[in-house]
Amino acid sequence: MVDRSDKILLFFIYFSVFMSAWVLFKQPAEIYSAYAVFFALLPVFIRRYGLPSNFWLFFAFFFFTGMINIVLGNNETDQFFKIFIGLMLSYLFYFFVMKRFDFDIHFIFRFYLYGAFIISVIGLVQVISYRVHFTPGYDFRWLPIFNKWAVIAGGNLGIRVNSIFGEPSQYAAVMAPAMFVSLNNLIRRNYFVYSRWQSILVLAVYMMTFSTLGYLGIFVALILMLINYGLVRYLLLFVPISIGAFFYLYNNVLDFRYRWDSTIRIFTEDKFTITDTHGSSIVLYNNYVVARENFKSNFLFGTGLGSHPAAFERYSVTKHIQVFGFANNSADANSMLLRIVSELGLIGVIVSLTFVRRNFVLRDPRDPTNTYWLISSATLCIIILYLLRQGHYFLNGFPIFVWMYYYNHKNYLASLEEKEEEEEEEEAETKEIDGEEFTDDGKEENPVPVY
Repeated sequence: MVDRSDKILLFFIYFSVFMSAWVLFKQPAEIYSAYAVFFALLPVFIRRYGLPSNFWLFFAFFFFTGMINIVLGNNETDQFFKIFIGLMLSYLFYFFVMKRFDFDIHFIFRFYLYGAFIISVIGLVQVISYRVHFTPGYDFRWLPIFNKWAVIAGGNLGIRVNSIFGEPSQYAAVMAPAMFVSLNNLIRRNYFVYSRWQSILVLAVYMMTFSTLGYLGIFVALILMLINYGLVRYLLLFVPISIGAFFYLYNNVLDFRYRWDSTIRIFTEDKFTITDTHGSSIVLYNNYVVARENFKSNFLFGTGLGSHPAAFERYSVTKHIQVFGFANNSADANSMLLRIVSELGLIGVIVSLTFVRRNFVLRDPRDPTNTYWLISSATLCIIILYLLRQGHYFLNGFPIFVWMYYYNHKNYLASLEEKEEEEEEEEAETKEIDGEEFTDDGKEENPVPVY
């Protein structure tokens, strides 16, 4: 039974995850409302739990490589400390969240799903309100807290769902775990947290973002389901569904076709023109070039946290274009993987990919009640989407999903050990019973006399 204090605490924790559209200050740096939750609760957590030593040892690597690159002129002091402190405090905060709830990832993840469902309902209200021309129901700028939020036109419905997020792509990324759970519920008809109609609602609203990242998220989810349920068994079903879905989107969603064509053309031809190339494709390609060139010069350790803007100034291919918008993602590289390549080099890439591989929980067909794999794949969805197209290290509470992915794996290993111990105890009890009834030669130790 969850008490009232736990509910209040979880509300503020997921407030920090979902409320990125409310910025408290924009100068000298953007201070999101989520940071207020950090500053309010971190002192309480630190006083209660102390500071974990292993945590500081891990961040010492980032500190020393960052300071070395500042001395070498590859990074700026203010940029480094802004990212280093933000990254360290956010991961520390969400670590304490794990500890506060005894690393019960099932419990923490369930509350994420409850919040995600409410956000999906708001998204549905947004679409319906737009269709019936009820402005306050789809344009939330009348609420003063939404100062980094906008109505996003487009898609086949005239509006693209972003609910309480600033952009549809943010919605697609943060809601990806809920989408995975809903998709699995509907395909397997084995419902986890959401009922059938709730799963349909979450999945339908997710698709109403008309976000390329959202479509990519569904593709990633299907791939993970293939891995978990058996590649050979479901491949014949997956391939035609994927091909059919792609051609439907390509022929019916204009923005998807434009972005796809632009991205393929710019990466294959290695050149572009503003008039016939989608802006987001140019931004992604530009950051790819910057990360590639910066990696060539500093391939082992990169140029340190927060250094991508400096690399952008050196290697950007759009510096000559006098059009606003092409430098919008110069800080986060438009992709966490590109940012890691640029700022942390080969070591950062190896550590990141090793982390994903080592902590993945594969579904065990012999244990259908096991849901560790479901949480693993659901949280991996958002990790993959951030690696591909979301470059901010800690926006939208990304660290909480990383911690859930990590501790879910640890809990899974602990459950296996506990299961093995129980089986050994049962086996020992069986041998003990057999030993009492029979001697070593197989005869009964205390035979009943026959008269």
